[in-house]
Amino acid sequence: MNRVLILGGGGMVGQKLAHRLLAEGLDGAPCEITLHDMAFPPSGADVADQRVGNLADAGAMEALAAEKFDVIFHLASIVSGQAETDFDLGWQVNMQPTWALLEGLRAEQGKDPGYRPRLVFTSSIAVFGGPYPDKISDTFLSAPQTSYGAQKSICETMISDFSRKGFIDGISIRLPTICVRPGKANLAASSFFSGIIREPLNGVEAILPVPDTVRHWHASPRAAAGFLTHAGTMDLGLLGSRRALNLPGVSCSVAEQIEALREAAGNDVVKLIKPKPDDAIMKIVEGWPRNFDPQRAIDLGFKAEKSFGEIIQVYMEDDLSK
Repeated sequence: MNRVLILGGGGMVGQKLAHRLLAEGLDGAPCEITLHDMAFPPSGADVADQRVGNLADAGAMEALAAEKFDVIFHLASIVSGQAETDFDLGWQVNMQPTWALLEGLRAEQGKDPGYRPRLVFTSSIAVFGGPYPDKISDTFLSAPQTSYGAQKSICETMISDFSRKGFIDGISIRLPTICVRPGKANLAASSFFSGIIREPLNGVEAILPVPDTVRHWHASPRAAAGFLTHAGTMDLGLLGSRRALNLPGVSCSVAEQIEALREAAGNDVVKLIKPKPDDAIMKIVEGWPRNFDPQRAIDLGFKAEKSFGEIIQVYMEDDLSK
């Protein structure tokens, strides 16, 4: 039985992944799951081993590495907006613990050469910076223009090098913006993409801080859980030396999001969206990629929705009114 560790297991994506593993296991086989985070939802996934802690604490990552989990899903980070406004905290949380984890895993592999854990790291499309082509291909340069993107990019590079040396079997998956996120808005600059759908569907006004011409790249929480489980079981030898992947998603403008909401729920729901420009958010969003051609990931079996209407339907099926 695979022993699985989910770092950031109390967060939304971590909980979606835990529920999926409880229902389906890994490659159809049951697994022993450990969740680690600073807090957990009161009615979250029914996992017995839930550990409260801070990965930035001295020795925390090394102690977890010493337990020699078979598969580690590293989802833990602070979000883009917070990483940009609190420079020190961003590096302390989003980069330094990953180095400590990798060094801990290398030490364990040194003691037991047969131990080579699978590490799945959730990276971000923030590793890219403009100017952009119409679609970002699998060979487009990673040149982040935010602290969050820089932190993710450095972690990708470390994971690739530790894999090359045989200390781990790692992969970095560059998630689209996950939408529609259930629950309350977080500090991510991208949170409004979910808010303008989630809040109106729940009868609450939503603020739109950017023009409706803004275009972005999205996938649902359900797709994110699927990305992770696939990355946790696929043959990573197929990646060769390029251990980071752009994942599939849906490119659409805010206007197209709103039209999809209108088709799903009607005009009265759409009227709850209130434009209120925010210069700080608009400046961040201007530096984000808008569209991808993720053929490599598609060829490797990663799947996502084909339209934003499908993404709204997933939210309505999985999370609306829960």
